[in-house]
Order: sequence, then C-alpha cells, then structure tokens
Amino acid sequence: MRLLARLAVVVSLALLGFAAPPVAAAGPAVTVLQLNICHSGIAGCFTGDAVMAKAVSVISSVRPQVLSVNESCSGDVARLREAMGPARAVFVAAQRRDGTPVRCVNGQEYGNIVMVAESLAGTAPATGRYAAQDSGNEMRVWACLPAGALSACTTHLSASSGSTALAQCRELLARAVTYAASAPVLVAGDMNLRYQGSPNVQSCNPAGFYRKGDGSVQHVFASSNLAFVSGRTISMSGTTDHPAWQVTVTMP
Repeated sequence: MRLLARLAVVVSLALLGFAAPPVAAAGPAVTVLQLNICHSGIAGCFTGDAVMAKAVSVISSVRPQVLSVNESCSGDVARLREAMGPARAVFVAAQRRDGTPVRCVNGQEYGNIVMVAESLAGTAPATGRYAAQDSGNEMRVWACLPAGALSACTTHLSASSGSTALAQCRELLARAVTYAASAPVLVAGDMNLRYQGSPNVQSCNPAGFYRKGDGSVQHVFASSNLAFVSGRTISMSGTTDHPAWQVTVTMP
C-alpha cells in the first residue's frame, strides 16, 4: 500500500508539472584485488611457479583496476601487469637493517607491488620505510601511486609484533588521509592485524575512511567517498597461504 501511495504522489506531481527528484547515479566501479603470493622461496608456503600461474588466472578473471601484491619478487611485475592490462606499477623492496634489499631465493628483490589501471593512475610513485620496526632483520615498507583519479597504496606489515604492525598501519593511513584531500584513496595489504584482534586493526582506521577485511589479516581501507559495493575471498587453491581478497567500490 505504501508503494502504491508513493506512485500516486509521483503521478500527481507529474500531472501538476512538478518533476520527481533525481536519483543520484553511482559512479564507475573500481575493483581492488589483494594478493599475498608467498613467492620469496624462503617461507614454507612457497609453491614456485604454481602461485604465479594462479595469480595470473585470478587477475585475468577479476580484471581489477587496483592490484596489491605482497611477498613478491621484482621479476613478478611484468607477468602480473600483462594479466592486468595497461597499468602503472610500483615495486618496493623490503630492506635489511643496513639498507640493502631483501632478496628472493632467485636473486631478485623481495617486496610489494601496487598497480593502478592507466586511466586512473598518477605519475609520481612514492615509497618508503616505516619509522616503527620490530626486532627482526626485515624492515617493512610501503608503496603508493598517488594523485591520479584515485590514489592507491600497498604494504605488508610486521608479522612478529602486533604493536609495531599497528604503528605502521597508522603511519600509512595518515599518509592516505593527506592523499584523500585531492582524490579518493584505496589502501590494501597484508596488515598482519585482525578485526577485534589484539591489537584491533580497526584502531588504525582514520576518520573519513572505512575498512573491509577478509576475516583474517588482509584488509582494504577506502576513503568514504568511495561507496562500498561488495567483497569476497577467492581461493588460491593451495598455491599460497592466503586467499585473494576482492573489494569493489564505486567512484564519486
């Protein structure tokens, strides 16, 4: 009955020459895909080329506009970008305490990748090492592609200290807040923090952002002008110890 009444009002307004209020149209959809591919060759989850073949398959199926990849080797960029299509890419190597890069067993640098579709990407990549670090010999880093139609960042935070991971998360999200002054922002990565964990990953979510997680340690943070549409995990079929995590939003 309420629906019929509303329709009657709309019809009556039209007959009287009044236009119904416009419905705001959603902007274009943007999909971010988060992967931890365990490709260093050092960790027990390493499966060699099997994980690369699976990653290529998932990327080709999802067709993300933003791709975040952790535990990758520098040589993985070209193969993953081919699957993604035209995109700008930044690779940042994790560092040893002496500033030298961590390396995969194949000799390539080990770290993180962020890619953004060419139509959305900025042209001035930014990378850095966190001020807070745990006692291990792998210094955690971040990489961003800011100042395009949207800004996007990736990271892989401390696995041995929750308090350090939280400090790192807050440092990167503070940077994301500055980017949000000029464009929508997406931050993705393996945060090694859980929702309602100790510490709680939600504690690094700043005002003006929201978080969507895979139920474990992978998360996507989005500026609030990006409307959440959906999120889902995608099985990596035993090729790594993390599922793929896909989040779709719409642009303002």
